[in-house]
Amino acid sequence: MPLIGYARVSTEDQTPLPQSQALKSAGCAEIHEEQASGGNRARPVLARVLERVAKGDTLVVVRIDRLARSLSHLLEVIEQLEAKGVFFRSIQDPIDTASPQGKFTLQVLGAAAEFERALIRERTKAGLASAKTKGRVGGNPGLRARDPAAQRKVRLARQDGYMERLNETAQDWVPHVRRLRPDMAWEDVLRIINGPLPEARRWTQSRLLRAVNAYVRDGFLPTTVVGRANRRDTDDRLPAIVAGIKGAKPDMTLQAICDRLETMRERTPRGRSKWQPSSVKMLLERAEKLGLLD
Repeated sequence: MPLIGYARVSTEDQTPLPQSQALKSAGCAEIHEEQASGGNRARPVLARVLERVAKGDTLVVVRIDRLARSLSHLLEVIEQLEAKGVFFRSIQDPIDTASPQGKFTLQVLGAAAEFERALIRERTKAGLASAKTKGRVGGNPGLRARDPAAQRKVRLARQDGYMERLNETAQDWVPHVRRLRPDMAWEDVLRIINGPLPEARRWTQSRLLRAVNAYVRDGFLPTTVVGRANRRDTDDRLPAIVAGIKGAKPDMTLQAICDRLETMRERTPRGRSKWQPSSVKMLLERAEKLGLLD
């Protein structure tokens, strides 16, 4: 069972060496290090690790706060790992999803998170009901009076909330956008992003473009990703798509790429719906000649 380590420090003054040594002692032959704030969910190194881990792997951290600073983010990452058949282990915490005890601990954490959300909902309802009995109207008085300062605060709060929600899904789309744009049209990038996602988490093009523009505005993505897509011959489109899928997961088998293309409802060069590994191999060779593969 391959053990893959992830070490994170928050500032350049800190060193990930102690974490890496602990991960190595735990049996991790492959260790990824990152310097980033724990509150930032759009971490490129973590995103690449989550993309590349495969069924049977175990992602290992020294402490769970090296992976996530909030319970919701931790549970989200572990859910993503479980969907790929990947286990999670924290050396200093009683969490190992490969063991019954670790799974039980995770279930307790999930129940605690749901309980906390329920309490917040109940407190909000109780506060509104109490205000109503006392003759007070709910909401922001400044907004009711159309005060510019109050309106600006609400806009900023909504923007912060939107960015926080984007950060929760960043690993689904940021690496693809960073790698494929502007060399590939948005329609094709969108299909590659949505390929492995369950229907409830799939993106629309307008929603994706809004998210990308927000990340460009805040400096999380380069401005080049929103530039005009490079013109590409019709014959080069399929090699580019196959290269994009392969680039997201270099160890992906030819058959797995076939399955992904069929999920995307992409037609073969001969217009068929059923893909064969030989066709994918031919397109990968074409992509390599075009310089589309790393």
